[in-house]
Amino acid sequence: MNNRPRQHSSFGKSTPEDPYEGREGLVYARVSSKRQETEGTGLESQEGRCVKDIKSILVEYKKTFPDSFTGGGDFMKRPAMKEMLGYIDDRPHKKFVVVFDDLKRFARDVEFHLKLRAAFKARDVLLRCLNYNFDESPEGRFSEIIMAAQAELERHQNSRQVVQKQKARLELGYWPFGGKKGYQIVKDPLHGKLAIPYKKEAGPLKEALEGFSTGVFVRKIDACRFLVQKKFWTGQSPEKYIDKFASMLADPFYAGYIQYPSWEVERRLGHHKGIVSLETFEQNQKRNKRESLGKRIRVDLSKDFPLRGLLVCAYCKKHLTAAPSKGRPKKYNYYVCHHKPCKAYGKSLRKKDVEDRFYKILKQSTLKKEVETVITAVFDKVWSQEVATLEKDQLAKEHTRKELESKISQLSDMVISAKSERLKATYETQLDQKAQELEEMEEDPIAKADLKIPYRTALNKSIGLLRSPYFAWKKLGLVEQHRLFYFIFTEKLEYADKEGYRTDKLPSAVRLFEDFVNQNPLDVEMLGIEPRCR
Repeated sequence: MNNRPRQHSSFGKSTPEDPYEGREGLVYARVSSKRQETEGTGLESQEGRCVKDIKSILVEYKKTFPDSFTGGGDFMKRPAMKEMLGYIDDRPHKKFVVVFDDLKRFARDVEFHLKLRAAFKARDVLLRCLNYNFDESPEGRFSEIIMAAQAELERHQNSRQVVQKQKARLELGYWPFGGKKGYQIVKDPLHGKLAIPYKKEAGPLKEALEGFSTGVFVRKIDACRFLVQKKFWTGQSPEKYIDKFASMLADPFYAGYIQYPSWEVERRLGHHKGIVSLETFEQNQKRNKRESLGKRIRVDLSKDFPLRGLLVCAYCKKHLTAAPSKGRPKKYNYYVCHHKPCKAYGKSLRKKDVEDRFYKILKQSTLKKEVETVITAVFDKVWSQEVATLEKDQLAKEHTRKELESKISQLSDMVISAKSERLKATYETQLDQKAQELEEMEEDPIAKADLKIPYRTALNKSIGLLRSPYFAWKKLGLVEQHRLFYFIFTEKLEYADKEGYRTDKLPSAVRLFEDFVNQNPLDVEMLGIEPRCR
């Protein structure tokens, strides 16, 4: 332990000087896993040894700051370390000594070890370590840095070993990380830790994932509302879970497969049981692709090539470029694939052939009467659901607004009647916070949404475009034509030099609704927000 220096009195007698006199003792304890909490290096064990050390130097013990932060890095990201520094800053008139049991508990990163040492030194805090004597001599500082560097090396080596083991489990078809929603982790005698569907959650999730793939749930928010209704998620509004549901749609784990692109682990069959089939998963990817597809309209549109930017090569899936080719009597316009590895590279596609075939598709992409009925029914139901949700939200916001106004009025009176400046400052801070909340609520566009707009006008216009897209295309300008293209088709069209457009997989909005009708005509009336009746 640190040796206490001695000083000489004015009478020539040496008297001991206690560097800890008048200080208060704090303990910092840290573990990096749940296992350590129950073993000898757990929080309670560390605290007991450190408190005993504080008493041995005749210092009053005040408080322990326990942490369970893993790894090195910025010490301010450790909740307990941040709390301890704040505790010290709030008591500038007092002096402290901080005790911890091992240098590795202090910092496992050389850079932040030095920064943390400087932070304590700036606060005039003395440090004590049960297995290391801090020494400010050059040799002592060098030794301290070497030990901090060794701790950092061990941390990186441990991290590498963990990654290697987890990657090996992934490659064998196991999920080595935490459990996923809808599953629970159990110990299997053959497989070790294995994810199995959790009965209470797997049922509703299966219904939601399959319902989205078949169109029972038209949008992600509809599936989220269903899952919240089934208590699959609790605590927040359905809108808060859209991103989580989107991640589930894109995760092959729920179809019984393992994949981890970050570690270059390609999709493979897992040992766990999937909640949905692979076909359902693939169908959801198609729907996701339609929603997330980038639909940026080119700024260099040319009336000579209206389809430029809308077509891709059927072989390499790269964009077809378009340019005129010089001939003897005149110029000739062509669409071309300029992707060198492609087998169609450099093959000229006559502009007339490409565009005539496109017009033929437009003429064929007309809306059938029965499909129009489905679109109208779905739109009406979705709109009704949105209106009901917005009205509910507006009522809740109005209630919150009145509460804020009442609280602001109370705080204003309290500021006026406050007898001390400190109390007055506290009330003013609270008043500013409530006023800010009220101002943000007033600026919320949802709170001002007009629910009486004639939505049918937009619906009729949309249906009109789908009834005769070819005639609409001919009447529009270039920018409007591209917008119409993305309204009719859910992704860019593939074109091959011989067969033309691959119409067998034509991704049109019309076909999407036709698929809904053809899957089960008896379910047409039930398409919308609610799940189908059993």
